[in-house]
Amino acid sequence: MHQQKGYQKLRKGRRSLNHYFYLITTQIDRREPILAEHDCAQLELRSLKWMDQQDLFLLDTAVVMPDHVHFLGRLKSRPMDKIMQQLKSFTSKQIGIRLKRQGRIWQIGYHDHAVRKEEVLNEIRLYCLDNPVQAKLVDDFHDYPHWFSIWPV
Repeated sequence: MHQQKGYQKLRKGRRSLNHYFYLITTQIDRREPILAEHDCAQLELRSLKWMDQQDLFLLDTAVVMPDHVHFLGRLKSRPMDKIMQQLKSFTSKQIGIRLKRQGRIWQIGYHDHAVRKEEVLNEIRLYCLDNPVQAKLVDDFHDYPHWFSIWPV
């Protein structure tokens, strides 16, 4: 019998729950800072917004870092793994074209955290938005060009 390894073994039996908020983190393969390229980062942010407009999930907050992405959203009717597959597939293709490169863009898998208490949503929003400050890319996240929030911050 074939043993499952790593990511697939961890995800076995897990499923996403509709109408829950999720904090998602996904990384560029080998943490290469591909998203430091302004156009690539904006492509990722636009793709997240597009998925919101398509009613796949309600995008609440997002930040695109040079080598990873954090976003918070409420899941609608499609499973998270299908949404992530669609997002990564599209952005991989587009980033590959833009950078004239082939091969993997994203690491396999992603980290998801279901938010079970709405009172922690503000903490999670601030965690996302504070990422560029913690990485010493800017002093104030408002000065970072690759973030989004539906909330006035």
